[in-house]
Amino acid sequence: MPARTLPTITAADVRAHNTEKSCYVTIGTKVYDVTSFLDDHPGGGDLILDYGGQDVEKILKDELSHTHSDAAYEILDESLVGFLPTEEIINGATKSGKPDEILPLLASEQGARELLKAGVNGKVVYAATGMSNEEDLSRETDVAADYKTHKFLDLSRPLFPQIWYGGFSKAFYLEQVHRPRHYRGGESAPLFGNFLEPLSKTAWWVVPLVWLPPVFYGSYLGISNLGVASGSAYWLVGIAFWSFFEYILHRFLFHLDDYLPDNRVGITLHFILHGIHHYLPMDRYRLVMPPTLFAALATPFWKLAHAVFFYDWHVATTVFSGGIFGYVCYDLTHYFLHHRNLPAWYRALKKYHLKHHFADYQNGFGVTSRFWDWVFGTELNMQPKVVKTA
Repeated sequence: MPARTLPTITAADVRAHNTEKSCYVTIGTKVYDVTSFLDDHPGGGDLILDYGGQDVEKILKDELSHTHSDAAYEILDESLVGFLPTEEIINGATKSGKPDEILPLLASEQGARELLKAGVNGKVVYAATGMSNEEDLSRETDVAADYKTHKFLDLSRPLFPQIWYGGFSKAFYLEQVHRPRHYRGGESAPLFGNFLEPLSKTAWWVVPLVWLPPVFYGSYLGISNLGVASGSAYWLVGIAFWSFFEYILHRFLFHLDDYLPDNRVGITLHFILHGIHHYLPMDRYRLVMPPTLFAALATPFWKLAHAVFFYDWHVATTVFSGGIFGYVCYDLTHYFLHHRNLPAWYRALKKYHLKHHFADYQNGFGVTSRFWDWVFGTELNMQPKVVKTA
């Protein structure tokens, strides 16, 4: 019987599995999922949880505590789920000539050794996302295997109750939700599993259908009263403001990761607002913003425009209309970057945004433009770094 090929699991992923819902321990480079053994441990599950996400080699051999028998190691062998990347593998991959921003992790310890021994460059896999390139975003996830390995969400069951009742820690949730999955050729995974399900989906064409008529009407009212030159200038101010607001919204609301409350309310809101998009980035029906949600976000924008330009209702309305037009362009651009073949001049932006998903979700917040990323120092590095080795 051929040996199992098990995945490489990052140290951060191991540390995040430290609860009774999902508990990993390590011995050297071997990673074990001992969740099912918690209730059967003679000393009680709490003793294992004290070492959840940590190496247990010393405690297993500690005579003062309890020297464990061969049976304990046999149980661990049955619970082996993967390997930590060894220094040999990391160094070998670095010397292979194609390192990237993050030290590469290869598909498995066995596969890594074979690739390095043969002198073939291993596929770079980003530690933060578990992916190597934009094609990986569309590679179908093995639902059963993914749930067995990560103990996060079962894509075959409604996701909302799993998030709400899952008892996930913030660290584990953030580590998992930014590892993209792809559900059955791009279909929508069940979110609610009841009558609310249709309300959670929005086709891309709904955005222009709902918002362009009021945008055109508001623009007409403003420009017809202010004049073409002045009205057009204020309209462009609105578009410029949206460009900045788009960056702020994406960086400081959608990716409020560091400041997210470590409780199920905060985690669930994060998941519904933007986490589900990073978890299932190629779901075409949960990509653009539902009209009800954007209406809630647009209301303070309307009030802000009329507070700043209080001296003229038509000026405020024109600026607001330009801003909403900017939003429509943003949502359609976002959809097309994920789901359309684009002309050559647009492909660089597509690569840039998809790299935000498969490589580095903590940078690259601009969707319609990289300008504000450049201004605030969050621009993605699109070229591999050359790591010099002695």
